[in-house]
Amino acid sequence: MTPTHRLSPIVLVPGHWLGAWAWDEVLELLPADVAAVATTLPGLDPTDPDRATRTLDDQVATLLDVLTRLPADTGGPATLVAHSGANGPVSIVLDRRPDLVHRVVWVDSGPMAPGTAFAADLPPEVTELALPAFDVLGQQASLEGLDADTLDRFRERAVPEPAPVLRQAVDLTGEARRAVPTTLVCCSIPGAQVRELAAAGHPMFAEVAGLERLEVVDLPTGHWPMWSRPGDLAGVICAAARTD
Repeated sequence: MTPTHRLSPIVLVPGHWLGAWAWDEVLELLPADVAAVATTLPGLDPTDPDRATRTLDDQVATLLDVLTRLPADTGGPATLVAHSGANGPVSIVLDRRPDLVHRVVWVDSGPMAPGTAFAADLPPEVTELALPAFDVLGQQASLEGLDADTLDRFRERAVPEPAPVLRQAVDLTGEARRAVPTTLVCCSIPGAQVRELAAAGHPMFAEVAGLERLEVVDLPTGHWPMWSRPGDLAGVICAAARTD
């Protein structure tokens, strides 16, 4: 991909069960001269012996470290790209340090509402949540566009999600997070429907209604567009990262 505009640095954050590897295809399609990095959140590193005890606060600290350590010559605040369950830590980052974010891109995801958690009622004896069987997962999130080889890789490399991350509610206090320019990449639910749900106050999309600078992009596919439509997703991310 040949850049025609100045782009901000890009930080890619994968969703549940995934590490930085999930963004490999997208990274290959981003302009070579753009500062882009994919992250593995605490709790998702299979070599970490304490990974099941990692918390949402740990994940937020990692993202803030990545954002603040970006070289000064890479173009200023970063475009922060969050897939799916990365919305917990990214929502908190936007609340605490909106100045570090040029634009946030939610990939088949969106901002969480204050005080909400992904699975607040997870039984106390559960220490981690493994990737479900695909017939079960497919009832929760669309697997459209994923071939057998991709699903095999997903299964092989998936890391169970730490229960503390799933139980912890997001603590949001700053209104400035709503002013951060936002792109919603709508894959498994059309953008028009997302807007309708937000306007109706649906709990999953309630925060969308309060966003001040919102762009909605439809990218019809399943819940993992970084694998099913990596080129198109890379294009959307580059458009979001433009600073001119």
